[in-house]
Amino acid sequence: MPSRTTGGTGPVATRKTTPTTPITPTTPADPEHTDPAGDEKEAGHLNSPLALTLLLLTAVMFQDPIRGALSAPVMQSWMTVFVAVMVQALPFLVLGVLLSAAIAVFVPPSFFARALPRRPALAVPVAGAAGAVLPGCECASVPVAGALVRRGVTPAAALAFLLSAPAINPIVLTATAVAFPGNPEMVLARFVASLLVACAMGWLWHRVGRTDWLRTPARTAYDGQGRGAAFWGSVRHDVTHAGGFLVIGAMAAATLKAVVPAHWLALAAGHPVLSVLALAVLAVLLSICSEADAFVAASLTQFSLTARLTFLVVGPMVDLKLFAMQAGTFGRAFALRFAPATLALAVIVSALTGTVLL
Repeated sequence: MPSRTTGGTGPVATRKTTPTTPITPTTPADPEHTDPAGDEKEAGHLNSPLALTLLLLTAVMFQDPIRGALSAPVMQSWMTVFVAVMVQALPFLVLGVLLSAAIAVFVPPSFFARALPRRPALAVPVAGAAGAVLPGCECASVPVAGALVRRGVTPAAALAFLLSAPAINPIVLTATAVAFPGNPEMVLARFVASLLVACAMGWLWHRVGRTDWLRTPARTAYDGQGRGAAFWGSVRHDVTHAGGFLVIGAMAAATLKAVVPAHWLALAAGHPVLSVLALAVLAVLLSICSEADAFVAASLTQFSLTARLTFLVVGPMVDLKLFAMQAGTFGRAFALRFAPATLALAVIVSALTGTVLL
């Protein structure tokens, strides 16, 4: 008599252990059947024109109140300042992004390693001065500094370049001269203060920085791609980020100019120390690209030149987006120590430089 256990080899065991799998058709038998996920996607596409239509209808229905609000003196002043800042800043932003992408892609990081002195104390000022001839905003300087560290450049020199490049390059200095046509000394003051802060922070890191605070950066997202793809990828990234922050900065400057009561600004602007600290905090919060921040600073006419110099020195070195980029590239332990020290030094140096040169 054959075994009936599941491990048997007789016909009964074979019949009991072999499951019957129903055949599922690859296409639905019912022509009315549709995919729920597809329905949701299609509904989303159909809702977008509907939402736009409803928005246009709402604007038409309330066109008189909207027209009245836009014709108010406050809104006209706001739009005037916003458009002026954007029109002046956009050419420099685009040019700076194109040049920084070209340098990041077509100039090998090994070039900087060969060009810098081997002694860190000498490499720091050389790297800081190199920022004067290499255009690029702070969005580009962080990955370039990371590539330098990855290729063996001393961290102190790489950090000096990280701080100086977005602050003293030709595009930024030219934009500063255009934004302050009646104050050419602002260009010199920005150059001197920014270079001093960059070199001082490089030397400070060389003296007290520890290797376990600085994480060796990983390869950039564009490594291994063709140069054309890397170039346009870098351009798209920088335009998206820098352009968005420029819009936010222009809106904030227009709001300060048109909405905030004049006596409030006069109260902050009239105090030498408070005005410097106020614009330093504003620079950190606005996170404007360095190619465009001079035009925002020029619109803050209530504040002294020294306070606006602080805005121009702090912004390219310490802001919210830079802190996030530095933490992602070099580690949070580095950013939590480097950013506060840079902010304090930038405020002190810019205030002293403004007192002497402005």
